[in-house]
Amino acid sequence: MQVDKDKILGLLRSRGEHEKAAQAEQELPDKVDDQEHGGLLAKFGVDPKEILGKLGRLGDMFGKR
Repeated sequence: MQVDKDKILGLLRSRGEHEKAAQAEQELPDKVDDQEHGGLLAKFGVDPKEILGKLGRLGDMFGKR
């Protein structure tokens, strides 16, 4: 699965992890693939399932599910 870096940065910021977000902004590519960049996601404490869950809830809010 590919996710925009901004979504990951938003997740980190929503958890109050602003230092991690700043570091991730420098290290992550614009499009993050959970398979290819799993090590980087783990480094920042991001579980790809958590991203999917947040995206799924957004879809529910806008009637896209």
